Amino acid sequence: MIASVRHAASLGIPPLEPYRTLKRPLEHQQQGIFIAEGDKVVRRMLESNVRIISVLLSPQWYAQVQPLLERNQDLIDVFIAEEALMQSIVGHNLHKCVMALGKIPKPQSVDTLLLAVDHPPLLLAVDGIMNAENMGVIIRNCAGFGVDALLTSDSSCDPYLRRSVRNSMGNIFRLPIVSSPALSAMLLRVKEKGIRLVAADAHDETIDITDASFTGPCCIVLGSEGSGISDEVLAICDESVRIPMRDGFNSFNVACASAVFLYEVQRQRSVDRSVMPVTHR
Repeated sequence: MIASVRHAASLGIPPLEPYRTLKRPLEHQQQGIFIAEGDKVVRRMLESNVRIISVLLSPQWYAQVQPLLERNQDLIDVFIAEEALMQSIVGHNLHKCVMALGKIPKPQSVDTLLLAVDHPPLLLAVDGIMNAENMGVIIRNCAGFGVDALLTSDSSCDPYLRRSVRNSMGNIFRLPIVSSPALSAMLLRVKEKGIRLVAADAHDETIDITDASFTGPCCIVLGSEGSGISDEVLAICDESVRIPMRDGFNSFNVACASAVFLYEVQRQRSVDRSVMPVTHR
């Protein structure tokens, strides 16, 4: 619901400071806040359970999203600014004159997450993904292909970076995120739950993706754009799987690779109608 409506002639007032400091993401992360930008992203944010602090938008957009603001359970401060002022932030083509400030949700634990899953879990873990645009597309792919949760750690960038949220097209608000300082420790806990770890990695013992089985509980592990999966994480994976490619071509963009892997998971699971719900230890 709307707590207040104010017309902003300047970005100099304290409540609008997060919108002025978009290029200082570490400060936002330390404060536990993030910025969403663009009409589709903000609409999905307003329709989610994410805590919303404020919105900054043009008069035109206020008229369009006012019903969503009024239906939202949070008390939201609304700041209306002319397009010229909003364009001075990062550019009209990026945020389309509608932005929102939210609180980063508290991450869930693996144990809590799996209690709510009544089918063979499908998880995706990222190791060393530092490009926020790639992170956002991976999140979008996860939401589109029915991944139960994204597992991340300090080795990767914050999924709630502004560029990641934008490239996810707001699908980050639909995807549970489990975060831990060390990915290897979290993946060992996942293995204890009977979930197979599948590394998206090409080496001598790697099998082709079409020869792998994804119908049971599994977690796909993706490595960094440059060096791939770390040796520590790779050592605890149960098997390595590759996407077959033509000779002389040995890698995809990591976000593209996530789509290929998740499509194959969905294809196999749609064929295997005999898969039954599982109980986790």
